[in-house]
Amino acid sequence: MLYYLFDYLEKQFQVPGASLFGFLTFRAALAMILSLLISTIYGKRIIRFLQQQQVGETIRDLGLEGQQEKAGTPTMGGIIIILATLIPVLLLSRLENIYIILLIVTTLWMGAIGFIDDYIKKFKNDKEGLKGRFKILGQVGLGIIVGATLFFHSDVTIKEKLPVEVQQEMLAADAHMAPSKLFKEEVKSTKTTIPFVKGNEFDYASLVTWISPDLEKYAWIIFILISILIIAAVSNGANLTDGIDGLAAGTSAIIVLTLGIFAWVSGNIIFSDYLNIMYIPRVEEITIYIAAFVGALIGFLWYNTFPAQVFMGDTGSLTIGGIIAVIAIAVRKEWLIPLLCGIFLAENVSVMMQVSWFKYTKKKYGVGRRIFKMSPLHHHYQKIGYHESKIVTRFWIVGILLAIVSIVTLKIR
Repeated sequence: MLYYLFDYLEKQFQVPGASLFGFLTFRAALAMILSLLISTIYGKRIIRFLQQQQVGETIRDLGLEGQQEKAGTPTMGGIIIILATLIPVLLLSRLENIYIILLIVTTLWMGAIGFIDDYIKKFKNDKEGLKGRFKILGQVGLGIIVGATLFFHSDVTIKEKLPVEVQQEMLAADAHMAPSKLFKEEVKSTKTTIPFVKGNEFDYASLVTWISPDLEKYAWIIFILISILIIAAVSNGANLTDGIDGLAAGTSAIIVLTLGIFAWVSGNIIFSDYLNIMYIPRVEEITIYIAAFVGALIGFLWYNTFPAQVFMGDTGSLTIGGIIAVIAIAVRKEWLIPLLCGIFLAENVSVMMQVSWFKYTKKKYGVGRRIFKMSPLHHHYQKIGYHESKIVTRFWIVGILLAIVSIVTLKIR
């Protein structure tokens, strides 16, 4: 809203300083500061309100050190993250941008699913919360919305470079030619980015056109199915990671900040030309959302680090995972998720391995056996004696290393 106000003031009255709101970097910095202030200042009030409503965490006895001390800690703190993200976005972003609209829908959609889950657990005295099938149904619904919008909406396009020989001829004629002249017109495309592969691009349409070129019109089905899979996997991974103080919020902040770099360079024609990566018009506006989201996560960490004063609950963890997935799909870096979201992947895989091996050995030997002392993975390290602060810090370090490697893939082909 402020973007439109200052844009009007600049155009109509030439108000000094109003032009600052036209700069993406200024609005992103302001969004991060504002979200950080909201999450830290008003976060305390929300925590106090949750305490008054007796929205405390119910702890199952898993035999972990310090576990019972967490009983009664306010949960549903994901509300802090959601509010601290949406308020700066509504104030500072261009709300007609399709990518911003999708992220707002994602936040509200996944936030609603998580809130219902937490509400059932706390106020209906049902420890299971929302049934798993309804969570999956919600994730599938969001995947359909996101996939269909990104596939069919006219503003979701890419610009490809002209053939190398044509570029060379044009640059020979004018060495100072603007990078925008070296790109073709905007086109709809199902292309995405594949890391560590020559050419660095993959077209989802090729998954059906190899059978018959006529099947290209059905490529939207493949794209939507992949969107559903990614959203479900990442949101569940974030949910599993939210098991000890500060782990999910800190890890997510690292991931989202990295995606912010991808969004900024992918939406900037100069940097996309220099780095020789896919140019995606209008996607740079996501940077505003990402800046606000990172600020909200860091502000939430003020109260969520050990010993936590509040837990995010499914209201926060499912929302975080959904947002990360949609950003990755929008900037066409979804194939980087196994690397960039390696912590989420490890948590997911540890649970699948533990459950599968336990069921297999119980059927074969009559007694279930375990690979880890406990899953998800962070609980395994707790069981062998690591303090949760050390686990969280080391997981953050691994997350930073994975983020650096992910950024390096921009140039490694």
